Amino acid sequence: MSWHAVLTILEWLYVCIILLMTVQAIFAIRLRLFVWEEPEKAWLNSAPTIYREPRLSFTILLPARHEEDVYRETIQKVYDLNYPKSLIQIMAICREDDPGTIAEARAKMNELRVPTIQLVIFNDKPINKPHGLNLALRVAKGDIVTIFDAEDEPHPDILNVMNTTFLNEQVDVVQSGVQLMNHNTKWFCFLNVLEYFFWFKSSLHFFARAGMTPLGGNTVFVRRELMTRLGGWDETCLTEDADLGIRLCLEHARVRIIYDDEFVTREETPHSIEQFIKQRTRWNQGFIQILFKGRWLKLEKLSQRLLAFYVLILPEVQALFTLMVPVSLLMFFLVKLPVWMAMLTFLPLYCFLMAMFIDLAGLHEFLKAHKRPWRLREAVTMIVAFFPYQMLLGIGALRAVYRYLKGASNWEKTAHIGQHRGAVAK
Repeated sequence: MSWHAVLTILEWLYVCIILLMTVQAIFAIRLRLFVWEEPEKAWLNSAPTIYREPRLSFTILLPARHEEDVYRETIQKVYDLNYPKSLIQIMAICREDDPGTIAEARAKMNELRVPTIQLVIFNDKPINKPHGLNLALRVAKGDIVTIFDAEDEPHPDILNVMNTTFLNEQVDVVQSGVQLMNHNTKWFCFLNVLEYFFWFKSSLHFFARAGMTPLGGNTVFVRRELMTRLGGWDETCLTEDADLGIRLCLEHARVRIIYDDEFVTREETPHSIEQFIKQRTRWNQGFIQILFKGRWLKLEKLSQRLLAFYVLILPEVQALFTLMVPVSLLMFFLVKLPVWMAMLTFLPLYCFLMAMFIDLAGLHEFLKAHKRPWRLREAVTMIVAFFPYQMLLGIGALRAVYRYLKGASNWEKTAHIGQHRGAVAK
């Protein structure tokens, strides 16, 4: 084969990848804007304003590992929820080799002195969140089981909202909103906060309508009998929440998504770039695990399977796109493409710019919803950070693929320091 023929093949391969990038970018934009497409969709995120009488009981699971800085306050906030104490079971979950967090949990329990808070301590393997959750599920008593992470700040009325929603709508699962709050702590926090904002407020509604819902890691409320029937969480998966979502869809569970700005569970972004990359690595690697386990292939409809494939293949696609950045730069300077082909290569750039302006609008909406001031310097920071942030996502994807191929599957925990607590816009 001549060099000219090889070059032609490479050029066409490059164009195909560019088109793939464009299609993926357009679909990602569609997901972000889904809930705003029609005015009627606004009700999807509305929490009930009139509460039903408390009837359902709740088991709240609080898994923690090395969370000495935030755990005691989280237990207090969960205990203070506006709901009859007799209908709440709180289970603090720790491993035996974490004496600091255990001490914080015991100190708070001794302070409150109530029988509704229990401490579950385990010492076997695997050392991960789903294993602790499964142990606690065995002794859970509530009608509904939910999870809050060790740094979470749930809204005081969240259980009233859930009790009313379950009674009014006869659903099996409710995913309520989770929102990172410290939008201006670090340069990457702006976009990290907006990812959550668009994901829970819009994208998850698209998935729920399609019948393929990768759930979030906490503030998911599931009927306990259904969780027990499913056998709990997958202890071998690094994204047990997304795996649970697919298994619930296979069970034809009725899933409801609610993102009401007032009732979101407040969380913090990772406090460093290293922590952020490790978190994304774990999420991406978990998606790769689910992809190759193949449970999603049993989904009933082709549209569901295609959507699952799209979500689960994203780590590999994102890793490929990251590798394409230096290739694109080299081709820009070294390869003379036909004019039409060169013009085609600008399509991802147009999508990139559109996504950036959508995030700018999203930042305005987030600040308005949470009564924070709009500042031009923050908007400029977000725009400047947009491309570097994509590179961080790409590094996390590449690292996930590398770890999966290497066979590494240890749980890389995200550290929490409570940046979102008592924080005000700077």
